[in-house]
Amino acid sequence: MDQPIAFDNSYARLGPGFFTRTPPTPVAQPGLIAVNRPLAARLGMDADWLAGPEGLAMIAGNGLPPGAEPIAQAYAGHQFGGLSPQLGDGRAVLLGEVVAPDGARFDIQLKGSGPTPFSRRGDGRAWLGPVLREYIVSEFMAAADVPTTRALAAATTGEVVWRESALPGAVLTRVAASHIRVGTFEFFAIRGDVDRLRALTGHVIARHYPQADGPLQMLRGVIARQAHTIARWMALGFVHGVMNTDNMAVSGETIDYGPCAFMDAYHPDTVFSSIDRGGRYAWSEQPQVAVWNLAQLASCLIPLMGEEKAAIEAATDAVHSFPALYQEAWLRRFGAKLGLADPRPEDRALIERLLTPMAQQGADFTRTFRGLLDGTAADEFRDPAPFREWETDWKARGPDMDLVRRSNPIRIPRNHRIQQVIDAGVTGDFAPFHRLFDAVSAPFEQRPEWDDLSLSPAEGEEVRVTFCGT
Repeated sequence: MDQPIAFDNSYARLGPGFFTRTPPTPVAQPGLIAVNRPLAARLGMDADWLAGPEGLAMIAGNGLPPGAEPIAQAYAGHQFGGLSPQLGDGRAVLLGEVVAPDGARFDIQLKGSGPTPFSRRGDGRAWLGPVLREYIVSEFMAAADVPTTRALAAATTGEVVWRESALPGAVLTRVAASHIRVGTFEFFAIRGDVDRLRALTGHVIARHYPQADGPLQMLRGVIARQAHTIARWMALGFVHGVMNTDNMAVSGETIDYGPCAFMDAYHPDTVFSSIDRGGRYAWSEQPQVAVWNLAQLASCLIPLMGEEKAAIEAATDAVHSFPALYQEAWLRRFGAKLGLADPRPEDRALIERLLTPMAQQGADFTRTFRGLLDGTAADEFRDPAPFREWETDWKARGPDMDLVRRSNPIRIPRNHRIQQVIDAGVTGDFAPFHRLFDAVSAPFEQRPEWDDLSLSPAEGEEVRVTFCGT
């Protein structure tokens, strides 16, 4: 092919201050782990080229196709509530943007591609474990209809990354509607750079919210999308683990799969992240954190919204719309899990009456809901009596069992399975990675050869703590 990837770099055209021009750092010996062929087709890319020598060179950061303009994006962020005025892409570079055959625009980013001016004394590299985790989890989320960044490819580097010990290095090729974050707006707002803030807002409106007639409508659009996304997280038992403002994309996509995990045994206070010692980002806290993050975005936009008092009132009203939007989305998602196509407000009590004994008895979140389909849900309870009582009322509600089937995955990327994939990958064995990836990319499909991947962890297999990759 003469032009393997047709880049069109609109973010780079925003000019100085938004990024630094930073090429990826070449690696010693790139080795292909995977190319996501369906995603390549979605983007209009040649998967065979990506899997070949030139494609592997791009994936690893050893070569750039024509038209790429590698940049490290600037952004700030509130991390666990404290403001960091300068963060930025410390171990990633945006190669550019591609326009898919249907006209949709996507970023192509290399994660783990070496140091940038934002690395803050870090090495800019990723080790293999977080790359495999993000690849699997993000593709499961896409298959489960959750707005998300995605994994186009992954490669080993033939180099060692030092964390607590020497670990094999890897690079992830990530695809996103954009990598613009709440923290991107904060970066300019805290510097009082209204001109760049206005340019960024115009760029986001054109790219993600073309129907918006200004910053207030854009804000309302971001709020609505985040309500939709967070409700989907909750319905899958997903815990992001590090919901800082620099990890919230204004596109509404799930971004930055660091210490993320899915619940096995259900409890609303579940935390996995090793750095979340206070439970700020527990499963049950995620909607409240989203409101907090969105309030930071609203504050950034006030200088663009006219007279200050009226702007504050309008921005506040917009943020206050999140709870109702979220509750509506939550009821719709959890109602669907129970086979209720048009859930009523009173169905919230029915849902809570199931979640309460699940939490009290540590019932497996995924297997309980999927078990409603074949009558095995009671097996997840030590004392099934409360469930049996609830089940009678649920059946009287007339659930649509096909909706139950379509709304509850058989398999999720369970933490212990991901750890097994990582442990094998460190030895150079990627067969478990490919098997788990295939299985969770078709999470609603009944396949006997994947039955073991739907099981709860056995005693001693539980993974209760997850870690960032930096």
